[in-house]
Amino acid sequence: MKRSRIYPAILSLPGWFALIAQYYLMVRNGTLPPEELTIRFFSYFTILTNLLVAICNTALWLNPGNRFFSSAGTQTALTVYILVVGIIYNAVLRWLWQPQGLQWVVDELLHSVIPVLSLVYWGLFTARRRLEWKQCWPWLLYPLLYFVYILARGAVSGFYPYPFIEVNRIGITQALINALGIAGVFLLLSLLFISISRYLTSAQK
Repeated sequence: MKRSRIYPAILSLPGWFALIAQYYLMVRNGTLPPEELTIRFFSYFTILTNLLVAICNTALWLNPGNRFFSSAGTQTALTVYILVVGIIYNAVLRWLWQPQGLQWVVDELLHSVIPVLSLVYWGLFTARRRLEWKQCWPWLLYPLLYFVYILARGAVSGFYPYPFIEVNRIGITQALINALGIAGVFLLLSLLFISISRYLTSAQK
């Protein structure tokens, strides 16, 4: 198997395992109706982002020439998204619970292993492909749409997947402030990755 397929396989297989196992654990341990449980499963930014990473790397594993998923912009955006998952979880959320057994394995895969592997993959295959500064703005659309969706659904259902956007507990003002702070993390990481790629491509000239 060529190297261009080995790395996407390394990223996609544990990703699919973790996603399927997490859904199984939610079903096994949950008391909600299946439809509500499924909606909540896909309401977590961690789940959606790991799903995007798994889809992207599966596509590259099966078809390395896929132009959309192999583009530097797509690769960098996904790396930023999954790194934010890891940063926020390990800095803010890790201390709120103590998973055991299979849940611990899944937790580490989704929040630590896959973000680190994604960063390594970006460094090996994307860092030396030139990016433009203006590319960072479209990358913010995904987290923005996610936040709008969570606010809208939370207003109806009362369920918010993360404590820092739990409007019914902290209020809408604090939730918006927290969201702006997280948006700042997305933007700073995006600009950092773009600057790295521009530095490396300039050094090659």
